[in-house]
Amino acid sequence: MRVPLILVLLAGLAGTAVAQTPPPQQPASANVNLRQIPDGPGKRVAELQGLDKVTARTQRFYAPVGESTRFGTLAITVSDCLVNVPEAPPESVAYLTIVDNKPGQAAEKLFAGWMFASTPSLSALDHGVYDVRVLSCTMAQGSSPPSSR
Repeated sequence: MRVPLILVLLAGLAGTAVAQTPPPQQPASANVNLRQIPDGPGKRVAELQGLDKVTARTQRFYAPVGESTRFGTLAITVSDCLVNVPEAPPESVAYLTIVDNKPGQAAEKLFAGWMFASTPSLSALDHGVYDVRVLSCTMAQGSSPPSSR
């Protein structure tokens, strides 16, 4: 009896990951320690890490908040990026929308939700070729975000 209930709950959680709702003010955990990155010079960006499972290569890249960034066939949009207050343990949380734009096919929305840097498996992208995870939220100095490493 417990197994079907767990499966129903998991199916419900998986369905909410691709819901069409706008990003909430705070992640579902409602952590009162989370806040916007303090204002400063540059742009707010999320540092992400992508894994191409076919080539087994990882790439770190910066995705400016409010703009779309490409990783392979994926278009990644960061709607918000939050960090913990200095007194709390370090944490970065980003609201990502990930769309797969395969050539010759219609765009497919794969993920829309909060990703936590400290627990990437809590809310992960489920894709056969790519993995994407949040590393941190920061301010990119200068007029353009730092280049990919």
